[in-house]
Amino acid sequence: MPGHLALVTDSTAYLPQEAVDRHRIRVVPLSVAVGDEVFAEGVEISPKDVAEALRSKQRVTTSRPSPETFAAAYWAAAEAGARGIVSIHLSAELSGTAEAARLASAAVPIPVRVVDSRLVGMALGSSVLAAAEAAVALDEARAGSESDAAPAGEGGVDAGATEADLDLVVAAAENRAAGTAGFFYVDTLEHLRRGGRIGTAQALVGSALAVKPLLHLAGGRIEPLEKVRTASRAIARLEEIAVEYAGRQPVDVTVHHLAATHRAEPLAERLRERIPGLKELYVSEVGAVIGAHVGPGLLAVVISPIVASSH
Repeated sequence: MPGHLALVTDSTAYLPQEAVDRHRIRVVPLSVAVGDEVFAEGVEISPKDVAEALRSKQRVTTSRPSPETFAAAYWAAAEAGARGIVSIHLSAELSGTAEAARLASAAVPIPVRVVDSRLVGMALGSSVLAAAEAAVALDEARAGSESDAAPAGEGGVDAGATEADLDLVVAAAENRAAGTAGFFYVDTLEHLRRGGRIGTAQALVGSALAVKPLLHLAGGRIEPLEKVRTASRAIARLEEIAVEYAGRQPVDVTVHHLAATHRAEPLAERLRERIPGLKELYVSEVGAVIGAHVGPGLLAVVISPIVASSH
């Protein structure tokens, strides 16, 4: 649709493909290197591939998209008729992706707002979906009003109106992100330690063999939450934390895993029964980038309270 607001995110949002297609979200992939080979996440390498590489002790590293890759996505949106872009990405504490997006945004002929969600996985994804819904509402309102007034500004688009609309879409993303929480269990901290992604959780490394750590996203970083003695107790505690955080408010819930369907699906069914305000429930395997840092056995729960629209 000419004059629409476009949404861009990165491959660590792990959005359902149906949602990507419905909202025409442009997804820019991060890269995963296994040994000397480099692959685009979600395009050239699967979660199974990275789980097998980690189990076989191959060297697995990740890298952000280049600014040129973001610029290509932004130009494609502009050429498709977008009047503005909101680009929402994983935490800048974990990756340089948002910075690459900002570098690219300066060379695009339409306004681009870059948002550091301070989240990852469907915690990031929920923020993207909130922004997409806000953008659709604004586009529909604008389309309805054009029959009542002549288009203003160059190309029939009012620049001031576009900036104001971008403000509203960014606010929708940030409001959803502010209430969203991610809690997770890993079989070992070794992969997080090796990738330098655990922050103060390094204090747990020395006793990693004696405990099963529960972690969470805090201030955009991965931080320790609790220490539990066995995997079964850790998963039970993960369930309790998720139920307590959700309370009775309306929420969307995602259960993420890596090579642990046998853990994820039963947990999802228990949460379905125990969370009274549950709206959407997703079960999805994390992609290769996050998988490279957490390792096989990951089990995570994202709780995203649904924020009432201000429109």
